[in-house]
Amino acid sequence: MYTFSNKLKTFSIILMVLGAVGVGIGFMTSHKSFEEVEQLLAEESHHGGGHAEEASHDEASHGTHAAVDAHGDSHGESAHAEVDEHAKHIEHVQHQIANRPWSALYVAAFFFMMIALGVLAFYAIQIASQAGWSPVLFRVMEGITAYLLPGALIVLAIAVASGTIGHYNLFVWMDPEVVAHDKLIQGKSGWLNIRGFAFRGLIFIAGWSLYRHFSRKFSIAQDTAEDKSNFKKSFRISAAFLVFFIYTESMMSWDWIMSVDPHWFSTLFGWYVFASMFVSGITVIALISIYLKSKGVLEFVNENHLHDVAKFMFAFSIFWTYLWFSQFMLIWYSNIPEEVTYFVTRFQDYKLPFLGMVVMNFVFPILMLMNADYKRIPWFVVMAGLVILFGHYVDIFNMIMPATVGDRWFIGLPEISSVLLFAGLFIFVVFTALTKAPLLVKGYPFRKESEDFHY
Repeated sequence: MYTFSNKLKTFSIILMVLGAVGVGIGFMTSHKSFEEVEQLLAEESHHGGGHAEEASHDEASHGTHAAVDAHGDSHGESAHAEVDEHAKHIEHVQHQIANRPWSALYVAAFFFMMIALGVLAFYAIQIASQAGWSPVLFRVMEGITAYLLPGALIVLAIAVASGTIGHYNLFVWMDPEVVAHDKLIQGKSGWLNIRGFAFRGLIFIAGWSLYRHFSRKFSIAQDTAEDKSNFKKSFRISAAFLVFFIYTESMMSWDWIMSVDPHWFSTLFGWYVFASMFVSGITVIALISIYLKSKGVLEFVNENHLHDVAKFMFAFSIFWTYLWFSQFMLIWYSNIPEEVTYFVTRFQDYKLPFLGMVVMNFVFPILMLMNADYKRIPWFVVMAGLVILFGHYVDIFNMIMPATVGDRWFIGLPEISSVLLFAGLFIFVVFTALTKAPLLVKGYPFRKESEDFHY
């Protein structure tokens, strides 16, 4: 049995405390007054900063005030319209700044949740396909998936809270005033409404969690069973779960990610999010397995198992790139305004993270993991894995931030604190789950084949 070391437990608690404090500070400092935002925009204009275009608009609006004074009522109507536009712009920026801690929290929460969900899908595939190489890693996968239930509930809670106790900070379709003036969102209101959103989310989470509960139950029961009945049950529910997962993962992607930008859609989006969560989940399997093996508790895992996990990391990095390019190229080439604005926004305001994630998620893995020998070197896989994970965090960042904070993004205290908070919670939950059962599936039919796995 694995024992959760006091050092690692303390480390995870410190991460959670530091993260919670940072998130709290982020929320407290995100509320700027009208005058503060006005001054901020003016300073950006004078310094030629990243938001100079909006700031110059503000200066023009200030000029309008002067025009009102100089010319009296001659241009009164147009001048007042400009003043109103200026005020609306400042309120918009004010709202974007207030959105940032909500968005940072949501990005980090979704990122760690999707790791657990990706591992659950990978685990189900291994059982349904009766894979012979992977059973020695099953308990690692089961430990990671323990985070799915609390992680998914947190994601759903943040989303709903942002539209109830918050000021519609993540999903504009939750704002009745926006919906009242937006015919396109009105047309989608049968699906995009807060009750339906919450209900569907609970259905998704219940289905995923039930599969995780019963597959784990049958896995542990098989350790001491005299027949293979528990294995057969696991096989059946895994096959059924994968059908359920395909549908619910796509709908979850539409609800929890794509609907932050309700005017835009992509028919590839569900697959695209799946590729990101799948490669992230497989990467975490590799990292935790390497850590446990370094502590001497996974002696039955050899370099060939590590090679195969790294091979999946490589393969699904290529798969992610294929989907990213397919979605990007088709939308960019067709150049339909309501579709291409999604990428125009990211090129204008998020060029570094948008292009940087392609390097981290495609160029880096293909250069580092193409060689078969490198896939057997633990420190090399760890280095590649950390870059891949950061790249997919940035991918989720790019999906959420442009629609919620616009060009007011930055990797600062709210973003770093949110990652620390959920990283600490993830470590605490996963490693606590690993202590609950032996790390080797003793009664699994393909256990011997997996232990002897080699090329």
